[in-house]
Amino acid sequence: MSSVPTELYDYDVVRSEAEATMYRVRPQRATLVLGSAQPIDLLDAERVGEVALRRRRGGGGLVLLQPDDLWVDWWIPADDERWRGDVHVTSVMAGRWWAEVLRPLVRGDVTVHDGPLEGDPAYRVVCFAGRGPGEVFVDDKKTVGVSQWRVREGIFLSTVAHAHGSEDVLRYLRERPDGLENALDHQVLSTLTDAGAESVIEALRRASGPWQYRDLPLHA
Repeated sequence: MSSVPTELYDYDVVRSEAEATMYRVRPQRATLVLGSAQPIDLLDAERVGEVALRRRRGGGGLVLLQPDDLWVDWWIPADDERWRGDVHVTSVMAGRWWAEVLRPLVRGDVTVHDGPLEGDPAYRVVCFAGRGPGEVFVDDKKTVGVSQWRVREGIFLSTVAHAHGSEDVLRYLRERPDGLENALDHQVLSTLTDAGAESVIEALRRASGPWQYRDLPLHA
């Protein structure tokens, strides 16, 4: 495959940031984001040119971002009081921020997964097909995905709540494990709440802050 994914961020700039920073990422078009360890040849070479292609640092599977998805990241410097040495604890912390915001906004039981990574290993090719520490569920259906990248300077937490279903991500896979489509049955914000994206962002800033805040348009 000739396409080479661009990194989602300039991570050297991120890790040099002295202040705790919250990012709202706004893709300008449909964007496939590979996890750090995912090979590009898992994608269908004939279709991948239809979308922008990026790679994030940190664990997790493939994510198809749409312009109205809610992608929120946090950079926590190592000297910040919210820094945690335990990977699991850090992810659960992010999930609890989201849960605090969602509980008054949605109908249904909001929970944070506090156990280990769960789900068929074959399905982990796509982020929203599994269940990981810190991920948020409404009525036991995944609502917010969580991943993180850790370096000596700090922790970079990535979270996303989709506005629509994830079925379209399947068209870009070269091979689809049997049952993957059913495993992608997750909640979407557009049917859970009438709250606008800006009000959710502001509530997340209050629940998790204080932060330096940056709105990041993601150009193709």
